[in-house]
Amino acid sequence: MPTDGFLHLSIPVLDLDASRAFYVDVLQCTPGRHRPDLGFVDVWFFGMQLTLQHQPDQVLPAEQQGARHFGAALPPDELAAVIDRLHAASVAWVEPPTTDTTGQLNGKTSAKFADPSGNIIELKTYPRGRADLS
Repeated sequence: MPTDGFLHLSIPVLDLDASRAFYVDVLQCTPGRHRPDLGFVDVWFFGMQLTLQHQPDQVLPAEQQGARHFGAALPPDELAAVIDRLHAASVAWVEPPTTDTTGQLNGKTSAKFADPSGNIIELKTYPRGRADLS
């Protein structure tokens, strides 16, 4: 059944302006609704509607998040461009960019980093795209 649906994720942030600037200026997400009066801002995070909620009491430091993260798989050239912007922005790397040279996902490149509120994001690419996930 065809659908016009899309994924949506809402995350707590410490500061709406700093978070919006990071997602729009560094990650180059398209801005969406901007409702600071209601405590949220939307951005389009690689095809997903991401709502940044001003909820400082719900933000966890990166080291307390364990395996919790979100992200996207991108084409190789797009990932390389984003990684260049992240280096220029001096992000807090959780796992710096690396490329797997062994195992089933030989050639997979991935990186994990924290947004200004400490939310963990993973961006990655697979050499054969979705075919590597079959």
